[in-house]
Amino acid sequence: MGNGTKSAEHPTHEDSRYEAVRSRDARFDGAFFFAVETTGIYCRPSCPAVTPKRRNVRFFATAAAAQGSGFRACRRCRPDAVPGSADWNVRADVVGRAMRLIGDGVVDREGVAGLAGRLGYSARQVQRQLTAELGAGPVALARAQRAHTARVLLQTTGLPVTEIAFASGFASVRQFNDTIRAVYAATPSGLRAAAPARDRASRRAATPSAGIPLRLAHRGPYQAGPVFDLLQREAVAGVEEVSGVPGRRLYRRTLRLPYGTGIVAVDERPGLPGTGGGWLDARLHLTDLRDLTTSVQRLRRLFDLDADPYAVDERLGADPRLAPLVAARPGLRSPGAADPDELAVRALVGREEAERLVQRYGKTLDAPCGTLTHLFPEPAVLAGAEPDGTAGALAAALADGAVRLDPGADRDDAEHALLAVPGVDARTAAVVRTRALGDPDVAPPDHAVPDTWRPWRSYALNHLRAAGEWEHR
Repeated sequence: MGNGTKSAEHPTHEDSRYEAVRSRDARFDGAFFFAVETTGIYCRPSCPAVTPKRRNVRFFATAAAAQGSGFRACRRCRPDAVPGSADWNVRADVVGRAMRLIGDGVVDREGVAGLAGRLGYSARQVQRQLTAELGAGPVALARAQRAHTARVLLQTTGLPVTEIAFASGFASVRQFNDTIRAVYAATPSGLRAAAPARDRASRRAATPSAGIPLRLAHRGPYQAGPVFDLLQREAVAGVEEVSGVPGRRLYRRTLRLPYGTGIVAVDERPGLPGTGGGWLDARLHLTDLRDLTTSVQRLRRLFDLDADPYAVDERLGADPRLAPLVAARPGLRSPGAADPDELAVRALVGREEAERLVQRYGKTLDAPCGTLTHLFPEPAVLAGAEPDGTAGALAAALADGAVRLDPGADRDDAEHALLAVPGVDARTAAVVRTRALGDPDVAPPDHAVPDTWRPWRSYALNHLRAAGEWEHR
């Protein structure tokens, strides 16, 4: 399936995908893509265009695979803008870990060799596994991501084309131009001119200090209230703030990124039960635009925007205890972390101590923005400043790589390494595994929960917490 060929062994699988296309089912946006051989265009399943004939349709696991087979992105449904596949949140195998790392920009920064090294495989093994399952290797997957970043910058900012080329991760302007033509069948200037009205309006209103406006897409209903409740409850002064009233809050925070720093603002939007999807409005201020892709992916993990709420709600809604909670809050998410190392330290020491660490050891922003004044201190800084005690031990383990919490980390290995740090108990390790590593299936270490909640036990606990039936931690 992943290579786009029609399989005689699984005709019902492809037929069911065609039914999703025919019914324009947004639940599957990002889960797969379809391409039309007679037009040379690939789309998301919910594309509003006339449904093509079944014999002319091919299916792909990724946009990169469709592009690699010579198909161009549909200008009407913009398939490159869909939420990511929920599979990469759930899966703990090498393909899932690789996809999370590629999303974080590792191939752009470190190449395929860097990706393979983080995974503990050879570059050839990683290439073979990704191509066999997804129809595209790491270079093609990263290229598709760069093309999407470039389109966003072209259509929502007034930045010069040359600056956009390098900010998107391309090695040269020529490579940038060739990719835009191949993916979108347009020149960069033509793609900019074809921007939707809302993007053109944003571009006209933009100023150099206004930041980059973004729509962070999600599938299905999204319960923004509980997510913003959690962020407000946990906010560390100097690094984060939540302002406004429930239903109309604004979350802002600082970000430490590979090339520079950032400040992000995300608007709360009311949940929209029963809809095919939506988005969160955000605005990014970056000191280096090369960090755009990475910062967007970290926000997606923080707000759990690539989840599949239909699969989660179907499984948990079948449980008698959880059914009324799921019905009351369809699309409830399991928030992650914008910075996994920061989350680990905060989970260990608590909010008040985290604020002390920020004021004492956090790097002061060159240009503070309101109450946002610092970056959370790096593990190496904390380890050197306060080497004694549990926080120092954890910071040292994070700094020297004994504990790895990056998007490609093996979750079991990370948990074992955490528990080897003096003073880190099973409950803290479970919080880190849920939030920093984005594991959707973490059970509380001191309570038995039904196996029928698998593989969504993290979501089940969030339902119980939202209903006041489980303590917040």
